[in-house]
Amino acid sequence: MAEAGNSGGGARKRKMTDKKDAGGVRKSAPDSTWPAVRPKKNLQINRLKDSDLFTVPEFLSAAESNAFIRVAESIGFVHQGSLGPTKGEAYRDNDRISVTDPVLASTLWDSGLSKLFADIKIRGKVAVGLNPNIRFYRYKAGQRFGRHIDESVDIGEGKRTYYTLLIYLSGISNAKANKSELDNQKDASMEPLVGGETVFYGWRNNVVAEVAPAEGMALLHIHGDKCMLHEARNVSKGIKYVFRSDVVFA
Repeated sequence: MAEAGNSGGGARKRKMTDKKDAGGVRKSAPDSTWPAVRPKKNLQINRLKDSDLFTVPEFLSAAESNAFIRVAESIGFVHQGSLGPTKGEAYRDNDRISVTDPVLASTLWDSGLSKLFADIKIRGKVAVGLNPNIRFYRYKAGQRFGRHIDESVDIGEGKRTYYTLLIYLSGISNAKANKSELDNQKDASMEPLVGGETVFYGWRNNVVAEVAPAEGMALLHIHGDKCMLHEARNVSKGIKYVFRSDVVFA
């Protein structure tokens, strides 16, 4: 599901990070439209493969997740596909928004992510923030992203991305808020999400982890030359919304 990908099986790599939307126009939104994200304390980590792959439940609240969805929908998604495995590309069928927003990236990083990466070093480098290139994905019923890997990106000034950040904005709800409040936050026409799991594969295509989208949950995994082959399975019902960025090291 992570965005910068290519298909497995020795196919040629095709960088898809920082790709502009149709017509070469990058979508953007005024800073004031983004929802406020409160700092999170006592975040818990569920390690699925040591520090290479882990989830953080309830990184965003139900209200924050739904607010991001509303803003993304107001900006407008653009469909993104691919030529497919026969052309050396992972199969891809989803809708996408790309914005460059250092303030939003800094807000998410300071809300709790920085503490999670305090002890993680890669090649002598430490995590310093999020890639300001923020992407939002929308998967409707029948859409998916085939097996691929995410590439590490050099963003200049000695900085490079080494982890993918996905935050599921829809999925299983663990919210503890008042039911009537949540009903007001959600679109009444939105069906419960079924499918859309992110699946990671290891040696000989053995399944390492299968992660079902949960509202507000963050998923982080190493990318680049250590990236695990993974896919976003088909959505069979409802809509899957995802916030995507990368963890930058320097």
